[in-house]
Amino acid sequence: MTGYFVTGTDTNVGKTYVTCALARRAVAYGHKVFALKPIETGCPLGPDGQRIGADQELLAGAAGGWQQGRFRGLYRFALPAAPLVAAEAVEASIDLELVAEVARRGTVEGRASLTLVEGAGGWRVPITAAADMSTLARHVGLPVIVVARAGLGTINHTLLTIEAIERDGLTLVGVVLSHRPDDDLGFSRSNRIEIVRRWPGRVLILERDSEVLDELIPAPLDVPRGTPP
Repeated sequence: MTGYFVTGTDTNVGKTYVTCALARRAVAYGHKVFALKPIETGCPLGPDGQRIGADQELLAGAAGGWQQGRFRGLYRFALPAAPLVAAEAVEASIDLELVAEVARRGTVEGRASLTLVEGAGGWRVPITAAADMSTLARHVGLPVIVVARAGLGTINHTLLTIEAIERDGLTLVGVVLSHRPDDDLGFSRSNRIEIVRRWPGRVLILERDSEVLDELIPAPLDVPRGTPP
């Protein structure tokens, strides 16, 4: 598989926003994208009695709307909590091997050229009694992108997450600071400078223009690099 495992420094930092933006840019460049959020919590019941994974629906739409069944999300829980806690609340468990297999099968059966798997919460969020989000990333086997808030507190949270990923021996390809409309752009840029000063990797700020994500997209299939989608 070619693609990324998208994790965050915390919950509600903009993982889905960034993953959707990356999916849309990749599709515009000619990629077939498989975008999966296998585990989602805080899911309400839909009219058909099935739980709705709102983030997964956004991802599937950004990838082109072709995904169905298990390829449109595996685990949906009502409780807005860590996956382990939400699963235990309904006496369920999460199979990490199944998640990895669905990621592989979705890529192959969908003939996807770019696979995006979005985690839930941050890097150390528990999924089972013995596994956390880092364990899932290892099972999936994709390089990692970290999404972080652009505002106050992001320097510490981002650097700690970077340290944990690198200590775990996984490949970290970059950090995306998700800039929100009410964030001060100058402050966001200052945070980026301080992170880069302490970590020599790629740090991007996603504001309104998602073109900044283009350097994360593998060589386009049919569209020359630099050609606006």
